[in-house]
Amino acid sequence: MTNDYTPLPEHKFSFGLWTVGNRGRDPFGDAVRPPVKPTELVRWLGEAGAWGVNLHDNDLVPIDASTADRDRIVAEFKGACADHGVVTSMVSANLFFDPVFRDGAFTSNDPAVRGYALQKTLRAMDLGGELGAKTYVVWGGREGTETDACRRPDAAVKRLRDAIDYVCDYSIANGYGYRIALEAKPNEPRGDIYFPTTGAYLGFITTLAHSEMVGVNPEVAHEHMAGLNMTHAVAQAWEAGKLFHIDLNDQVIGRHDQDFRFAAANPKAAFFLVKFLEDVGYDNPRHFDAHAYRTEDDEGVRDFARGCMRTYLILKEKAARWNADAEIQGILKEISADRPGTPTVEKHSTAHADALLAFDFDRKAIGQRRLPYEKLDQLTIEILLGAR
Repeated sequence: MTNDYTPLPEHKFSFGLWTVGNRGRDPFGDAVRPPVKPTELVRWLGEAGAWGVNLHDNDLVPIDASTADRDRIVAEFKGACADHGVVTSMVSANLFFDPVFRDGAFTSNDPAVRGYALQKTLRAMDLGGELGAKTYVVWGGREGTETDACRRPDAAVKRLRDAIDYVCDYSIANGYGYRIALEAKPNEPRGDIYFPTTGAYLGFITTLAHSEMVGVNPEVAHEHMAGLNMTHAVAQAWEAGKLFHIDLNDQVIGRHDQDFRFAAANPKAAFFLVKFLEDVGYDNPRHFDAHAYRTEDDEGVRDFARGCMRTYLILKEKAARWNADAEIQGILKEISADRPGTPTVEKHSTAHADALLAFDFDRKAIGQRRLPYEKLDQLTIEILLGAR
């Protein structure tokens, strides 16, 4: 076992300005931490060993900033990133905070709102292009409803499709090279959000004009809010070639969006997620979309950020140990062993179908194969607890 869990650029750990800059405000209480300038947050991240920083447009540039102020702010931010060795890896537009988006952005009934949302998005893409970002995330936080009396949901889907197609065309026209990542969430802040799960977006992507440019950004907390298995969602996205980005945090299943430090609530689930990402060779950003507890001061925020990265690296080491464990690997071999002479699933042919239909499967004998999953899970727990 190593005690060196130092984050390196190759790990591609990133944080959003809205994560390390979170001031601890919640629906029942005001901010408990003072604001910190984006340039200072970049310094923190560089000192902590983070590779990247992510941002919504208005995390960096106030929504009503003049052109001159915007250019000054962006120049200062670029300088800070260069000084502290931090890249801007992802950008997005905030289409959920301002009151104009109270009934959605791209799916709003008001054509002027939809137009403004698209303008704001294009400007955010311009900002990301200037900063060198190559991933653009779309989170439709207000793209939903509390009552379906307000619009037909298929109209909302079409409006979103039109917007994403436009975004792709704009990226192509300007040579930005963006990969567009769609982020699902079941609810909050709306009563229901139109694309509640990663799987829903994977289906939607196939209907887009530039589907090759569009993937997903699964988030642990968002899948857990719906009681779903994050690793399964990620695996489906990976298998489809659509895992463009990922949001790592944690969440008690069934609760409101908590955005806890990575693995703070469900370490075994986090272990299997890390193991999957490392086993398949995921090489896109590992973004921590979480924030420190409201109890923390600025030093506590630093503890939070360091903790996210350290925990990932600990779980990565545990995954390597799991893969090298002879007893675990023996069980995996046992439960997947071939049965000589038995037809298996392969590409269809008439000959194979005829042989399959003619074969006499011994259903009872097949059903008696030992499946020691209790032991397999216990060995996993022992590795996680340091007893193995």
